[in-house]
Amino acid sequence: MKAIPLSYSLRNLWARRLTTLLTAGGMALVVFVFAAVLMLGQGLKETLVDTGRADNVVVIRKGSETEVQSVVERSQAALVESLPQIVRGAGGQPLVSKETVVLITLTKRSGGKPANVIIRGVGEAGMVLRPQLQIVEGRMFRPGSEEIVVGSGISGRFRGVGLGEAVRFGGREWRVVGIFDAGRSGFDSEIWGDVEQLLQTFRRQAFSSLLFRLADPARFEDVRRHLDGDPRLLLEAKPERTFYADQSALLANFIRILGLTLSVIFSVGAIIGATITMYAAVASRTSEIGTLRALGFRRSSVLLAFLVESLLLSLLGGLAGLTAASLMQLFTISTMNWQSFSELAFSFRLTPAIVVQTLLFALGMGLIGGLMPALRAARMSIVSALRES
Repeated sequence: MKAIPLSYSLRNLWARRLTTLLTAGGMALVVFVFAAVLMLGQGLKETLVDTGRADNVVVIRKGSETEVQSVVERSQAALVESLPQIVRGAGGQPLVSKETVVLITLTKRSGGKPANVIIRGVGEAGMVLRPQLQIVEGRMFRPGSEEIVVGSGISGRFRGVGLGEAVRFGGREWRVVGIFDAGRSGFDSEIWGDVEQLLQTFRRQAFSSLLFRLADPARFEDVRRHLDGDPRLLLEAKPERTFYADQSALLANFIRILGLTLSVIFSVGAIIGATITMYAAVASRTSEIGTLRALGFRRSSVLLAFLVESLLLSLLGGLAGLTAASLMQLFTISTMNWQSFSELAFSFRLTPAIVVQTLLFALGMGLIGGLMPALRAARMSIVSALRES
């Protein structure tokens, strides 16, 4: 079978430059939306999943979906601390962070709208258990003081939480002495302070959660069975990454379903545009098709040539849309985490898997849009094609 050279399809796309650009532009917009949705979901997933470590374990009250809803009594915390599977720190003390998590309302600098922000009370082990967290400006708060440190994701977006500023909540004024960066994790959207001071401020006697590190992550099941089997505890344990992945499930699924629905709707328009473009190409090149057939090119060669042309058109649009979507990584957006009802800042994330999925999506649009026109071109008889010319 004699194949039509690829240069033939390229020359035809170049000859119809304006039509090619307009059709590819429409496809690029659809691809942009598709890629941006995938990047948004990936960014949200990485922000919350990367919040945790594989060897850390979070303990909350049974039936609680978030730390805000959980209550862990001091007597229960003491029992958990005695578990032999927990790593021992300096002086042989168990590496356990007893924490309290509370939602407070702050006002945004731009627009003046209120939003919920998580404030987390931590002990000395809190920083040790989260080595990804680094103070980038100022210093760490002093235990027993009315000092706080603020995540880099919210320090510039809310009033009163910039370095050196003061914010009032719980009837007390708290001074911001440091800004920390947690590697684009969910902690970047939190405020941290001394756990005992925050418990007093919010008039609480119990903690919200416990965090500890396992000496051997493979022994997590032993810990879970122990907690489930002790009637005094009424607590449940989850690997830290699993815990935070669950926090993202509701919002991530909503973004994915909404975005993919819009992508499908928009893709219908792009496919129709590609189909019209290719039908017009077939109609304007009837004599060329007849000549190709007269020269010995078979119907399958003509079909393949027009399909390749449509696929090249969609690939052009796909690359343009993907390039535009990749620029979204420069921006950070914030929204409310529906699981914890708190502000969450995260970025778009482009991965090799998203690149492949996006290009396949673009080529799929080109294949569907170009198939019928290509079949029409292949079915033309030599005599009728030459006669119409």
